[in-house]
Amino acid sequence: MTSVGQRIKGFLNSPQGRKMIDRGRREAAKPSTQAKLRQFAARMTGGSSGRR
Repeated sequence: MTSVGQRIKGFLNSPQGRKMIDRGRREAAKPSTQAKLRQFAARMTGGSSGRR
């Protein structure tokens, strides 16, 4: 029986997993996505005028 970590590693090394990683990197490079992540982080850490 394989562990969960081994299954995840196997998926990430597969063609489908590599495609998903590339898509995530492209999305993360977009300025609009970065702005959304900064807003989310500010809300989670109690930062700048976030609504709670």
